[in-house]
Amino acid sequence: MDPKLPEMSSASWRSSEEQVRRSSAGERDRVKVAVMLTLASKLKRDDGLKGSRTSTTTSDSTRRVSVRDKLLIKEVAELEANLPCTCKVHFPDPNKLHCFQLTVTPDEGYYQGGKFQFETEVPDAYNMVPPKVKCLTRIWHPNITETGEICLSLLREHSIDGTGWAPTRTLKDVVWGLNSLFTDLLNFDDPLNIEAAEHHLRDKEDFRNKVDDYIKRYAR
Repeated sequence: MDPKLPEMSSASWRSSEEQVRRSSAGERDRVKVAVMLTLASKLKRDDGLKGSRTSTTTSDSTRRVSVRDKLLIKEVAELEANLPCTCKVHFPDPNKLHCFQLTVTPDEGYYQGGKFQFETEVPDAYNMVPPKVKCLTRIWHPNITETGEICLSLLREHSIDGTGWAPTRTLKDVVWGLNSLFTDLLNFDDPLNIEAAEHHLRDKEDFRNKVDDYIKRYAR
């Protein structure tokens, strides 16, 4: 026969049940703490990886800016030594060669006598991408809109005719190109300001009068 188990009082049973509950609660608490520690550790690792990626990105950007600035020191010197007689450049902050203003004062053609201001910003990725240029002077021109957008092949990152931007180009090319928009590169056949081009085609004298009016009002 199986030996008889000793009888337990109801108080003993309640005590045992309480111990089991406490044991289970303790185990749950231990599991919860372990999970929290694991999550905290994972978050810390993720933050570390994120910080590492940010640091790497910042470092890459700094290196790229450094390349740009080294190029600009050389190119600005070359530009100032080879400016067209109708152009002047101004650097609002001599420590920031990537931001400058250009003034073009044409001495012939429709725009003779006007002073046209351009704002140039050289991006961090230069010279893999072209400078960004905007005309600050309101003008009636087939290749420049009244709000300052410019149609000039060498300022295009991609150009179908192969005359767009290339890393072999420099700031001198940009300035000479902008200067030529008032003479050799004035193009009525491939306009950005279609209304101005059609105006010229329809009535050249009236076109000239409107150009003169804009010069008197905006380009003195």
